Amino acid sequence: MRGRTAWAAAGGAVALVLVTATGAHAEGRGDVRVVKTVVNGGGNVIVGTAKAIRYPVDITVKDNSGVKGLTHVSTFNRTRLYGFADWNDDSSCTKKSATTSVCRATLTIDPAWIADSDDIDSNKLAGVWQINATVKANDGDYWISDDIAEYKVKRAAQLTTVIAPEKVAKNAKVTVTGKLSRANWEDRKYHGFPGQQVKLQFRKKGSAHYATVKTVTTGNVGQLSTKVTVTSAGSWRWYFPGTTTTSLKTSAGDTLDLK
Repeated sequence: MRGRTAWAAAGGAVALVLVTATGAHAEGRGDVRVVKTVVNGGGNVIVGTAKAIRYPVDITVKDNSGVKGLTHVSTFNRTRLYGFADWNDDSSCTKKSATTSVCRATLTIDPAWIADSDDIDSNKLAGVWQINATVKANDGDYWISDDIAEYKVKRAAQLTTVIAPEKVAKNAKVTVTGKLSRANWEDRKYHGFPGQQVKLQFRKKGSAHYATVKTVTTGNVGQLSTKVTVTSAGSWRWYFPGTTTTSLKTSAGDTLDLK
């Protein structure tokens, strides 16, 4: 990837191309315009500690002469005004009409690059990001467009559920525990996420759906623990709805049977 090559050539200098905002503007020549932009199919971009994440940016462009393509795509956190996603200068356009095409660029975020992309805590870059792009028409028209889409880049979450004991008499109490953690982009490990509200959910044996039983707040290292009275066999799980900077996560269910 370009970002990794740049880091290696610099001998340990800042890794990725550090994208800095220059202020909102849209300028160029002619009537070519961006009319719609969809990032990652409309979903959040979830980044963990190991796997490189590739996600599409679909930009609908219109010009009376037809669309030639994209000449620049960048993205960064709207508050911090820089980011660590990389575009390989590749894109493809699908013609929808004589005047309109949808051009797709693919961005990459590799956790191995993140910590070296700036000199602050990179975790602060989780949140709302924006897309900038320059588009070009067949007749030479071009347009430099800032903030054509906003989306969220989030830290991946992990969530576990454990029931003890797993087989009890009806109306007995059991303890349901678990842990909520999230990716730390600096050391590429998962750490407990304290002070978060997590829903305990139950699905009765034979049912297709879970229902929320109670809400529990995570402890100082992300731990969860509560007691419940069991009236039927079924499966228990924790559900975390996520935050602006951390992904939604549902644990695997843990099954409990009656004696």
